[in-house]
Amino acid sequence: MKDVFSEQSGDYVKFRPHYPGALFEYLRSIVPATNLAWDCGTGNGQVAEQLAAFFAKVEATDISRQQLDKARPNPHIRYTLQPAEKTDFADGSFDLVTVAQAIHWFDFDAFYKEVNRTLKPGGILAVIGYGLLHITPEIDTVIRQLYVEIVGKYWDRERKYVDENYLTIPFPYPPVPTPYFAHKETWSREHLTGYLSTWSAVQHYMKEEHRDPVALIAEALHAAWGDTPEREVHFPILLRIGQV
Repeated sequence: MKDVFSEQSGDYVKFRPHYPGALFEYLRSIVPATNLAWDCGTGNGQVAEQLAAFFAKVEATDISRQQLDKARPNPHIRYTLQPAEKTDFADGSFDLVTVAQAIHWFDFDAFYKEVNRTLKPGGILAVIGYGLLHITPEIDTVIRQLYVEIVGKYWDRERKYVDENYLTIPFPYPPVPTPYFAHKETWSREHLTGYLSTWSAVQHYMKEEHRDPVALIAEALHAAWGDTPEREVHFPILLRIGQV
């Protein structure tokens, strides 16, 4: 698994979007029990915190110590530094395994083997993510320029799975029809700029070109945003469900 987010772990906590409450209500409705969950690739624990609201205990793992250090303590969550593909969890431990905006970095075969080993019979795997954001057509055009034209060649090859809505990831489970979810937040232009700076391709660009690619769209983004202090930002939610 690649670690491409440790260096900007503070910005990741501050600027990355969350996930809608309705998504977790849905997961609660389909899991066989709510004793123990594993949030894999937890980052700073956003999803783990949501799961801890209805699971007795949550194991949250990541390969980035910097990200884990940013997680807020919670009596229902244990954070550990472990890779997705090899953990110290006992066989048949979990009612639910979640992986949010991270599975495209994993060794798929090894991860699914670990999921099959650690899930209880009938347990659920939920692969979660979010696609490219939408604000207004004018702002979306500027963001698309950054995404494709400026930093396009700096995206890791694994990013294609997100662009393809996780529909093309290897997924060795029978298809489970799922509801459509979207997430909405209200951001300032400065928050949007901070979020764009957390993109892994932006970080790769900065290392190679020694300049900030987000600055290249600053004028166009300002013009497209206008004088409105805050705007609604919409993220389509990606979701694949498997049952062992």
